[in-house]
Amino acid sequence: MAGTRALLMLENFIDGKFLPCASYIDSYDPSTGEVYCRVPDSGKEEVDAAVAAARAAFPGWAARSPQERSRALLRLADLLEEALEELARAESRDQGKTITLARTMDIPRAVQNFRFFASSILHHTSECTQVDHAGCLHYTVRAPVGIGVPPGVVNIVFGTGPRVGEALVSHPEVPLISFTGSQPTAERIMQLSAPHCKKLSLELGGKNPAIIFEDANLEECVPTTVRSSFANQGEICLSTSRIFVQKSIYCEFLKKFVEATRMWKVGIPSDPSASMGALISKAHLEKVRRYVKTARTEGARILCGEGVDQLSLPPGNQGGYFMLPTVITDIKDESCCMKEEIFGPVTCVVPFDTEEEVIKRANSVKYGLAATVWSSSVGRVHRVAKKLQSGLVWTNCWLIRELNLPFGGMKSSGLGREGAKDSYDFFTEIKTITIKH
Repeated sequence: MAGTRALLMLENFIDGKFLPCASYIDSYDPSTGEVYCRVPDSGKEEVDAAVAAARAAFPGWAARSPQERSRALLRLADLLEEALEELARAESRDQGKTITLARTMDIPRAVQNFRFFASSILHHTSECTQVDHAGCLHYTVRAPVGIGVPPGVVNIVFGTGPRVGEALVSHPEVPLISFTGSQPTAERIMQLSAPHCKKLSLELGGKNPAIIFEDANLEECVPTTVRSSFANQGEICLSTSRIFVQKSIYCEFLKKFVEATRMWKVGIPSDPSASMGALISKAHLEKVRRYVKTARTEGARILCGEGVDQLSLPPGNQGGYFMLPTVITDIKDESCCMKEEIFGPVTCVVPFDTEEEVIKRANSVKYGLAATVWSSSVGRVHRVAKKLQSGLVWTNCWLIRELNLPFGGMKSSGLGREGAKDSYDFFTEIKTITIKH
């Protein structure tokens, strides 16, 4: 990374060295709307250099024992933890989220992930089968596909999707792609990678339902559902954006939910009392606002937030990309606000009558990433969870993760899974060896 003067200047990291680029892109501070950083506008040349460095480093890194690689990951975790405050501030400034969220969730989670997989790689076993009638022994070995920390093992190339992204995913010497993002981008990745038969892991969008039955504990359900709807400004693929509430408690829930939503403070990221910061970009803010405007023109009611309540910001942040958490009701299931991923602080609350009805409505969208079910009936939560077309179902909670278990979505929400075993399978190639004796 280059030194800072007027603006922070980022550089690509290739073959263990920070390298400048011929052209750069402006990056904006979401909380002010002003340019604070310049990012390399890389292309095919930088991708070729990064791939060449990775290929050269691969044999040496792959030959290292699991114990050696585990120690490297643990060291990375320690370094992240030591720089927690610096990294939290950098993440907050880049993305617009509160420093508190970056400090308590993002960076600690990164540390946890490194430590988990550093341990996980020490405990995988291979398969072995003896076939007596053929006098053979069959066993499997796994060869790594991706690589880690000496020069060339990790390479970071900045740029736009059309330039650097397309050059990377279509490169013949990049054997697999792990991508998190939108469905249209994933479709383009699949097109470009298809001629090379690359392995793909795609974690895409969601239109995640929360189903709240009449026997739900509202004292726990309401604050958790506010958090699942608006944490990180709703810019989480697992955010709740459709809330189905059984009719007998609909009015009670709605009143408590709106009251709790209005308690969420939108403020500058450095404010420790702020619950939400700024959205990622001006274009995205305008997109989210268009959804609210569309809902209003369709006859829906906006109970709080955008266009209803007043947003108060310091003078220096008036140009930032802030938006109040917004609750919409009296909206039809066919509305784009109930069908499309908004990826912002907007959620829709609608009533339902029966279990069968709400399952059908929850499954009526093209996405299937996550869902939450709120009920005190053990039989019901098991029954409903089994019928929901979602890769993850939380019951009476949200965003509790176990890295040993699969993570990923159904339908248009993705392809493949992540997790201890699933990631091991994805990032290695399995080989069967037969020995005749």
